[in-house]
Amino acid sequence: MYKKILVPLDGSPLAEGILPQVGEMARVHGARIHLLRVGFALVFPGADPAEAQLETIVEAEGYIEGIRKRLEAEGIPAEASVRYGFPAEEILTHARRNGVDLIAMATHGRTGPARWVLGSVAEQVLRKAEVPVLLFRPPRAAQGKETLARYATA
Repeated sequence: MYKKILVPLDGSPLAEGILPQVGEMARVHGARIHLLRVGFALVFPGADPAEAQLETIVEAEGYIEGIRKRLEAEGIPAEASVRYGFPAEEILTHARRNGVDLIAMATHGRTGPARWVLGSVAEQVLRKAEVPVLLFRPPRAAQGKETLARYATA
């Protein structure tokens, strides 16, 4: 059913919490996981924007490649990509351009003023995606535990 599963990651253990479930889905469906990290650099006055962007991309590439290698080591076919820009827009564009069948991502469970101010990338993706979206909210007990740590980069 699903052959290409897009998994956007932001570098947090919470976002990585979806990897065990998506890994199982990939095995069951014979799917390939498309890992995506979207970088965006906040540039402060006086800072070099090109240097900030380059640093962001280099960090993102190292991070996402580490996750890809771990999945491959577990026998899960994966590829890694990095895009630069606003997360929801880049996730949706990447999904369209790569013909993914499913977008699977973790929520961060923000509520109250934090959500009003920051918005929710997951909610934006859910509202605008042209393919099914699987949202996973990691249980509080699992946050920061070994379940997530096995995919965390060193």
